[in-house]
Amino acid sequence: METSKKVKQQKKKVLLMGKSGAGKSSMRSIIFSNHVAKDVRRLGATIDVDKKRVKFLGNLLLDIWDCGGYAPDKHLVYASITDVATRQDAFTESYLTSQKSYVFGDVGVLIYVFDVESSDFTDGARGNSDRDLQTYGSIISALDEYSPNARIFTLVHKMDLVANEYRNEVIRNKTAAITARSGRFARTIGTYATSIWDETLYRAWGSIVNSLIPNLDIVEEGLKDLQRVIEAEEVVLFEQNTFLTVTRVSSEVGDENPTGDRYERLSNIIKTFKNSLSSYTESNSSHQFDSFTIKTGIFNLIINRLTYNTYVLVVFPPGEAELQCARLNILSAKEEFARIESVAEAADDDFRNLRGR
Repeated sequence: METSKKVKQQKKKVLLMGKSGAGKSSMRSIIFSNHVAKDVRRLGATIDVDKKRVKFLGNLLLDIWDCGGYAPDKHLVYASITDVATRQDAFTESYLTSQKSYVFGDVGVLIYVFDVESSDFTDGARGNSDRDLQTYGSIISALDEYSPNARIFTLVHKMDLVANEYRNEVIRNKTAAITARSGRFARTIGTYATSIWDETLYRAWGSIVNSLIPNLDIVEEGLKDLQRVIEAEEVVLFEQNTFLTVTRVSSEVGDENPTGDRYERLSNIIKTFKNSLSSYTESNSSHQFDSFTIKTGIFNLIINRLTYNTYVLVVFPPGEAELQCARLNILSAKEEFARIESVAEAADDDFRNLRGR
């Protein structure tokens, strides 16, 4: 039974920063606007700041500030875009000087995107510039001043351009350089290698959004109960629009699965499937299917709407009886999870009210 109690929506300010052309707007469009990778090439450069408010898990509002970055020198080759590059540089300068308190105040998360091929990411060796790292360091200082409790994530993007045999070395070296410029945030920073062409983007953004969800332990306890009742190998909870992984639980059998990136792959596959339905249903609704079932001789799999804001994926032993029992248990769990969402939201509201006294 859905509660009628109104819970105040939480707003989390998310800064998305990095130099021009690093891929910030592209990844945001793929995760939150249902674009596919091949379509984001048409996106132009961001000038100043592009603000987008995204509703996530019901009461969580993400205020995403996609900030235009400085323009690399190679962008100045063509006179027709010199004015754009100048405006980008001016905005970068302004948010580090006159607009610091406005841009960096009350930030929940900073996401800084580094282009893996950038010539501005060096330690100054071979005469190259380290402007990208300098800008990042200045942003860290501003964040320390105005939002010292913010979480920081850095994405080394476009990793598909790096040969497989060099990727581990590249991300290791860049992570070390980034950490050295992260000041007191160095111990808590999260760095991810990403690409719009594979599931790494979902892994990074899943971790980012996961850090903003209040009282996640209450939801996980509910999933553990469902997993035990169904005797499931794995239970995964997805946000209904982005299909980012909210959380998951697994049995000892599920823990033995050798595919470590399966959750991110599932996010990518299911979202692609969901988006493909719109071409057949001619619907822009994010609620295009209620359930999906796979039956094999080795396992059963169900993807089912759990609450208004979530889907649940359950993997469990094969058999028709097991399948029908799982469906009944998921149906029974819907009311409980609606209550859990409401209790978690209300508890977080109470906690924030106590802090405000």
